Formats: sequence, structure tokens, C-alpha cells
Amino acid sequence: MSHDAVMVGISGGVDSAVAASRLIDDGHDVAGLFMKNWDEDDGTEYCTAEADLADAERICEALGIELFTASFAAEYWDSVFEAFLLDYRTGLTPNPDVLCNREIKFNLFIDYAAILGYPLVATGHYADRSPPGEPFRLLKAADEGKDQTYFLQAVPAAQLEKCLFPLAELPKSEVRATARRLGLDVHDKKDSTGICFIGERRFADFLSRYVARDPGPIVDPAGAVLGEHRGLAFYTIGQRQGLGIGGLKDRPERPWYVSAKTMASNELTVTQDETDLLGGALTADTLNWISSERPARCRAKIRHRQREQTCAIETIDDDTIRVVFDEPQRAITPGQYVALYSGDECLGGGRIRA
Repeated sequence: MSHDAVMVGISGGVDSAVAASRLIDDGHDVAGLFMKNWDEDDGTEYCTAEADLADAERICEALGIELFTASFAAEYWDSVFEAFLLDYRTGLTPNPDVLCNREIKFNLFIDYAAILGYPLVATGHYADRSPPGEPFRLLKAADEGKDQTYFLQAVPAAQLEKCLFPLAELPKSEVRATARRLGLDVHDKKDSTGICFIGERRFADFLSRYVARDPGPIVDPAGAVLGEHRGLAFYTIGQRQGLGIGGLKDRPERPWYVSAKTMASNELTVTQDETDLLGGALTADTLNWISSERPARCRAKIRHRQREQTCAIETIDDDTIRVVFDEPQRAITPGQYVALYSGDECLGGGRIRA
């Protein structure tokens, strides 16, 4: 197998299909891999793996490439899902998409491809990188509205270096147009949202299968009891919907927002003053520096679709930093991730601890 051999993660969607097609056009020896990361225990109503595999098979047949399949469900449970549950049980709000990229898509997938003789892998992520042979840099996609580097910031540079991103310069509209020209019936397939094991079902219903409900008081910032919550795991900072405390006597007719979760007293604090949701700084650990650059100032974002915010970086120790924002940020949420940027480069990031 040549050094130009590339295994593409084929999800059954339009992005990975066009990524594979572009690599073929560039002269690479291409194969596909369909990864199954969840064992459905409630049929296919919510998890679409069976239908996605059928789409992946048709894509690879149309492109004339071999499709391999692998189940990483056991590893996903151990490395991603159990951590996901532990976070919720301890009052955090996890991001399983970031963990899945680090533990599965850019770890097990790369190892599996290497065993089969493919030294490089590729995905349909909207991201870019420095050319192979140059010092590795993770760069934003040309279409910043689709850029997915936020979800890649926890992957070590040594793993990302083995990956190609064929969609780096394409807008989504051109990806769909390319698939249509190729005659691929996934050209208008709806983008997947969320994670497979939740699918389209109500999140609280799913979570309650694994995390026990533990009711406690809902209080305002002064400590006055307003109602009862169903368990701190079922709420996140900044949440507005589903609090069940509207129309309170002697309270303004304004929305309530979750502002804090206190595990020791099992209290959910809510507020009608949105300034209570603002924070000027965060502490992050479990750091992953993709770049060798360690700037004192850069830009950061604490959620995927947020605009980057200017900030200062203070080093606490080898695995902990404090990020101080120039402007207060809304709903900084422990358990989520902060991604750091300098220009078009994603420098890395860390897990928000406080």
C-alpha cells in the first residue's frame, strides 16, 4: 500500500462522501470505514446506524472504493459514555462530541486504518491543517460558519497530523452541489444533530434511564425557595426552558434562568437578572496544546457557535490555565470546553473546571 493510501471515515452523510471523492480525484488510494459506536437497545427509532450503513455502502459502491466496517461500541461506552454519565452525576455538563473525537475518531480509527495499511485517515470535518511535511497546525475551515475546530481541540497534534481534511476550503452549498453532480442520493440528506445514543428523543427521558432523579429545592439568589427541581443532572447553566416556576406571586413576569447548581445542598439557583449569568474568567484543565505557541493573549470560545472572544491566558500549572476575558461571557459552564485561537489557528484548549 502506498504512502498516498487514505482511509476515510464514511458516516453515510454528504460531507464524508464528498471528502472521499475529492481524495480520489487527487490520486489517493482510498478506502472507507464505517464506525459503529453505539449498540442500540431500543431498535432504530432513535439511532440511525442501520440506515447510515446502507447509505455508506451505496456511497462507496458509487465511488468504486472498498468499505470496511468496525464496531467501537465497547470502547465508546468505556471512554466516552461512562465519562458522560459521571459528569452529569457530579453536576457538570459534558461534551461527548469532543470526547468522541479524541478517544474514537482520531484514536481507534487511526490505529485501525494503520493495521489495514492506511497511514493516513480523512474525515468530513470542516477544518484545515498545515501541509503534510510542515510543522503541524490546526486551522479553521474557509467557511467559518461551518468550522468544526472547536470539536477537534482536545485531539493531540500527533494524531491530527495523520488526518486530512478535504473539505477545508468548501462551503456546505458546494459540498451538496458536488454530491448532486456525482449522483449521490445523500446530496440532500439532513445533517446529523446531537449524538447517536440520544437521537431525536427528549434528552431528559434518555438521561433518566442512567442517572437517578434526585429532587431538591429551586431557590433564587437570596435563597428563597421557589419550587422543586427533578435532579441537578437535568439542568445546565443558562437554561431557560423546563424550570416549571412561571407565574410566581410577587415576581416580575420575566424569564427565569439557571445560574448555579450546588451539589452539597442539592440546590438549583435561578435568576431573572441575566447579568447573574455573566462571568469574567474561567479555569480550565486537561489541557491539550496543539500548537507550540503559548500566547499571553489570544481569542477563545466556550461553545461551538460562539464568536471568538479576546482574552488573557494565565498559567496556573502544567495542566491548568485561567482564561480572563476582556468582556464578561454568558453562561460559562463547567464540563464544557474552551478552545483557544490565534488568527486562523486553533492552538488547543481545555475542559472548563470553574
